[in-house]
Amino acid sequence: MKNVEKNQEEDMCSIKEIHTDSIKKAKEQLEDEETYQLLAETFKIFGNTTRLKIMSLLSVEDLCVCDLCEAMDMSQSAISHQLRTLRAQNLVKYKKEGKQARYSLADKHVVEILKIGIEHVLE
Repeated sequence: MKNVEKNQEEDMCSIKEIHTDSIKKAKEQLEDEETYQLLAETFKIFGNTTRLKIMSLLSVEDLCVCDLCEAMDMSQSAISHQLRTLRAQNLVKYKKEGKQARYSLADKHVVEILKIGIEHVLE
């Protein structure tokens, strides 16, 4: 219990001094509430290991649903469900090729988010 209290104390200021200029500068960089809501929803999508694996596979190669099923050893309905979620958040896109749909990541930002996240957890 004492360690918890000690850790809480470390997170607090021991004196109260407001740095008005710093606060103003930082607040000027805040986006509007809707932007943060959309960002939070996007990060929720990244909170699922299956979706992360799908995006990781797609960061290497465009794949159809059958390819993803084989690579992940999952059913087509399970993969399709996750792809719908990813498409709804504009993280993946697809292109019809005959009777198949080939999926790819929506843009380079998705690749960068994945790459930075993996680098961070491996530090």
